[in-house]
Amino acid sequence: MTNSIKPLTICIDRGGTFTDCIGFTGKPGDANYREFVVKLLSEDPSNYKDAPTEGIRRIVELATGKTLPRSQPVPTTEIESVRMGTTVATNALLERKGESCALVITKGFKDLLTIDVLYQKVIEIEERVVLLNSAASSEPIDPSINQNPDIRKGISGEWIKIVQKPELENIKQQLQSVYDEGYRSIAICLLHAYTFPDHETQIGQLATSMGFTHISLSSQVMPMIKIVPRGTSATADAYLTPCIKHYIQGFVHGFDAGFKNNTTQLQFMQSDGGLVPVSHFSGFKAILSGPAGGVVGYGLTTYDQDQKVPVIGFDMGGTSTDVSRFDGHYEHVFETTTAGVTIQAPQLDIHTVAAGGGSMLFFKNGMFVVGPESAGAHPGPACYRKGGPLAVSDANLYLGRLLPDYFPKIFGPNEDQALDRAVVETKFKELALIINKETGEKEKCLDEIVYGFIKVANEAMCRPIRALTEAKGHDTANHTLAVFGGAGGQHACGIARNLGIHKIVLYRHSSILSAFGLALADVVHELQEPSAEILHRAQTYIMDRVAYLKTQCRQELMQQGFEEDTISTEVYLNLRYDGTDCALMTRQPAHDNWDFESAFSELYTQEFGFLLSGRDIIVDDIRVRGIGKTVQNNDLTPEKELASLKKNQKIFQVSKETADSYASVYFEDTGRDDHVPVYRLGQLKAGSELIGPAMIIDATATVVIEPACTALISSNHITITVGRGEKKVVTTEMEPIQLSIFSHRFMSIAEQMGRTLQKTAISTNIKERLDFSCALFGADGGLVANAPHIPVHLGSLSHAVIYQLNYYKGQLVEGDVIMTNHPQAGGSHLPDITIITPVFEKGEIVFFVASRGHHADIGGISPGSMPPHSKELYQEGAAIKSFKIVSKGQFDDKGLENHLCTLPASYPGCSGSRAFRDNISDLKAQIAANQKGITLVKALIDEYSLPVVQAYMMHIRRNASNAVKNLLKKVAEDHAHQDLIAVDYMDDGTPIHLRVSIDAKQGTALFDFEGTGPEVYGNTNAPESVCHSAIIYSIRCLVNQEIPLNSGCLEPITIKIPTNSILSPSERCAVVGGNVLTSQRLVDVVLKAFSACAASQGCCNNLTFGKGGKNEETGKTLAGWGYYETIAGGSGAGPSWDGQSGVHTHMTNTRITDPEILERRYPVILHQFAIRPHSGGEGKHRGGDGVIREIEFLEDGIQVSILSERRVFEPYGLQGGEDAKKGLNVWVRHEKSSQGKEVVRQLNMTGKNSALFGRGDRIVIHTPGGGGYGKKNN
Repeated sequence: MTNSIKPLTICIDRGGTFTDCIGFTGKPGDANYREFVVKLLSEDPSNYKDAPTEGIRRIVELATGKTLPRSQPVPTTEIESVRMGTTVATNALLERKGESCALVITKGFKDLLTIDVLYQKVIEIEERVVLLNSAASSEPIDPSINQNPDIRKGISGEWIKIVQKPELENIKQQLQSVYDEGYRSIAICLLHAYTFPDHETQIGQLATSMGFTHISLSSQVMPMIKIVPRGTSATADAYLTPCIKHYIQGFVHGFDAGFKNNTTQLQFMQSDGGLVPVSHFSGFKAILSGPAGGVVGYGLTTYDQDQKVPVIGFDMGGTSTDVSRFDGHYEHVFETTTAGVTIQAPQLDIHTVAAGGGSMLFFKNGMFVVGPESAGAHPGPACYRKGGPLAVSDANLYLGRLLPDYFPKIFGPNEDQALDRAVVETKFKELALIINKETGEKEKCLDEIVYGFIKVANEAMCRPIRALTEAKGHDTANHTLAVFGGAGGQHACGIARNLGIHKIVLYRHSSILSAFGLALADVVHELQEPSAEILHRAQTYIMDRVAYLKTQCRQELMQQGFEEDTISTEVYLNLRYDGTDCALMTRQPAHDNWDFESAFSELYTQEFGFLLSGRDIIVDDIRVRGIGKTVQNNDLTPEKELASLKKNQKIFQVSKETADSYASVYFEDTGRDDHVPVYRLGQLKAGSELIGPAMIIDATATVVIEPACTALISSNHITITVGRGEKKVVTTEMEPIQLSIFSHRFMSIAEQMGRTLQKTAISTNIKERLDFSCALFGADGGLVANAPHIPVHLGSLSHAVIYQLNYYKGQLVEGDVIMTNHPQAGGSHLPDITIITPVFEKGEIVFFVASRGHHADIGGISPGSMPPHSKELYQEGAAIKSFKIVSKGQFDDKGLENHLCTLPASYPGCSGSRAFRDNISDLKAQIAANQKGITLVKALIDEYSLPVVQAYMMHIRRNASNAVKNLLKKVAEDHAHQDLIAVDYMDDGTPIHLRVSIDAKQGTALFDFEGTGPEVYGNTNAPESVCHSAIIYSIRCLVNQEIPLNSGCLEPITIKIPTNSILSPSERCAVVGGNVLTSQRLVDVVLKAFSACAASQGCCNNLTFGKGGKNEETGKTLAGWGYYETIAGGSGAGPSWDGQSGVHTHMTNTRITDPEILERRYPVILHQFAIRPHSGGEGKHRGGDGVIREIEFLEDGIQVSILSERRVFEPYGLQGGEDAKKGLNVWVRHEKSSQGKEVVRQLNMTGKNSALFGRGDRIVIHTPGGGGYGKKNN
């Protein structure tokens, strides 16, 4: 950058609660370096309009010694640049206060982005581009011999065909209509624009000429495949960027003309950790603008390039806590969900948990609960003197970890009072009375109760840290913990101990590190383009594209004022194995090293633990990151100075007698200590060593040094060595604080198993659609914790574990892994294969871990193994009651092939698995997920002891049981102690009848299904385990509070099912529809009995299509492919809510494949995927609408199967609400008449059918809506 005589650089981080400001002259680490720090509330409307402006005003006053009235613009003559990280975009997203905008999208897809919609208006335009050849095409078209001008090569190298060009005159009329309504911001998102952006560009130019002030093209915002995240990114940009521009205009208005004239620079931090000039700052890249500065800050002040110990960043603010990891490189992710909106953009991998200083404290259902609700800045915690609720900061204040005498006196009506400890004590005493009364055991002292909330908060914050490290193959303990944020120092030692980390580093600006990080950040300019090349064939092409993108990046940065020698570039390829969806952004190993294959293999092995040999590596994207160095920083890490202090014997222990004061502080292992020394950081010399307990006070932070910990002071850092300490012994006796902690720990195990499975699987069903579940079970097979995966698996998984427990009767040994899917053995339907692994401790089984995943194909009579008209179990594929897939550590390849390929093919009309290679990969992924669970369970046992872990397993079950008993008692009272009765019918007329008899005194119930119809000669039979899943799910929904979901939920309930009924079929019955159809009807019946809500769509709308399998004439098995999806519908309305449209309900929550991925992979065109208007039932509260999904097939001989319900009986309304529309499946069939003319027929496929579709045929699925609730008001 060109030098300026202006001295001040000011960096600002506007957080949810506080705004941190630091101004400086010179370079950090230099002798002439001076700095000025200001911390103020982000919202204080009675004193100032805008916190960053006020912060700058105060810094200029400090630097110049001049008084600057708030009524006058702030002068910029002393300011060289202002750098800002802001939550403006995040807050607009969270509060849904963005700019009104319209979405322009390809016709047929107006509702594609309906979930958590950010736009207010949709324009569907007549245009369509399709890919010429899919990955599964058996009849590919050669574009080189085709002279059709509508066939073009896209940016990614894929060939496309323009089916319909945009009619710009018609589009102009459509745009004029929304312009006249006042819209000025639009997002344009067209199918396959990632590779062919021409149509988006044409419409964007048209919109510009018409006067639209903000236009977001999805192909420019983020040119990556997947229209849904690309579309939400474009709409987020159209929604948020105008807000940012409005804010910037208001901000600049508070100053003289320096920003407008560019004599003072204004730069903003992006989510990727790079600065951009104000002119380049956009909404969708601003979501993590605030936290990103902190990652840069701790990365450059903590990570030592020589020692290379990775660092975990722990940024605890007032509203939330952000955790991240730095190992010398910034870890970016490219698809994240914030406030329900999925955004595709390079963002630092920052995990946020709703636990900060302002997180509210509750006691619910016998458990200590922290957050997610926050007191915010206004009214703030109780101690802020604004009538706020109890929060984490109040707990720290009461325990002596936050000292009012050292905290800024900025509270009260005149902003001159200290934190209010008296009101905090009063409120905690009131809460303690409730807690001691409810727990009914020995009374806890107030200190223990208050500290309980700190422990629960710490455990909540440790969960995302474990996800960031253990779930990615890193050992958490082998990290340094970099602590920052206003509240970080109060929790540092507790967090480190929980994670087994021995070293904590706090930079002297730890409480404002996100602001300080802005001073160290570089300016970046990124360019990215899509690709579809095979890596080993395309090196020359890739090198050419990289050279071009590098040139563009350099030119842009030079235009911003950077010299050539201050600019560097980083090259990344987004790589994945052919046939998988998991792309990894792979960095070039070195400037002149193009061996991306080795780099990708190393990255893939670290992430997933294995490689997929024999598969091509596909380049999805080419990315270049240009970096302009703003400050050539000195080494700001503490290691060299600490080594020098030790070498020169300049470390000395500080006497307690030199303390600034003494405080009364509570610690778990020593209790209340009334004589804890308090030191001011500014008075501690480099080399000072403090033995805990102690407290260190800085102008903007408090650091608690717990007993058995030691703090060493250097020029710019506090380095804490964490000792083990005398950890409080946890006994087997139930204790509500530990109950909350174990609930977090058990759930964390199941969640990490799920992450491992999703990452290591290769099939679309598991990796993309998320059709899997992972869970932890006790030695008795009872469910302990189930991550929030697939509801239909919830109760049935436990049945599978109990079956194997009884089957082997103590014959299992360490190293055994069991595979099962049979309905009689606790299975749901056959494609759902369960892997069960026992957890041994000293030769005894102490827990089980299990994972269940839906496999793409396991044989049977149709591709996808979801036949709509199966009559016998064997027709649905491999049926396995118990098979040791691993015996004493040895994987049984031959046995697996026999079970999945040979045996299923031995039945008439059946094939073995059509995707055996994928089966093996996914089963190994399930085994790996179980192994992750075992590792974590054993770590928990090592930490607490086996008796304690098992005792809390039982305590948590009892906790859930008590919640259900309380529910049942209340229901009995509300229904005058009458039995609850409900009946509904399957489309074939089979009744499902339920009578619920409640013992109000005991809080128990009998769920009696007497009167339910017999098993059917079809496939809607549901195994008993599915019935248990439906009940445990329904009960969990009815208990209107957070309780752990485990087998305790069913403990007060007796379930009675008639033998050989549709809910308890005999061994040979087909069941594939029972899991996906009857389970949904079961939930409707249970919720109807409780009068909870109207019927939902009652169906999963299972569509499968594919090719291949056994040829009945020749007996040969042909390699093929299969695809399976479940399609959303409407949910039922309830007493106080409308039903949701276009969602999965109740027993499934899988994700559907993105339209662009679907068309890239299979020979199909998706013509329509939209909400089915007016299909939900009317009522006081309206039921949700179903959807319409229309797919055209591009080849002959594709077997298409539909398995659905609610095609005969409508989803019912409740309490006077109207019924919803039933579903309809239509085959649009092209055939020749007897005269040889082409005829198009529309055939009702009915609810369950299969047919061979030809080229040009379509299936149009209309899914049911949800019933209405209550009579509609006229």
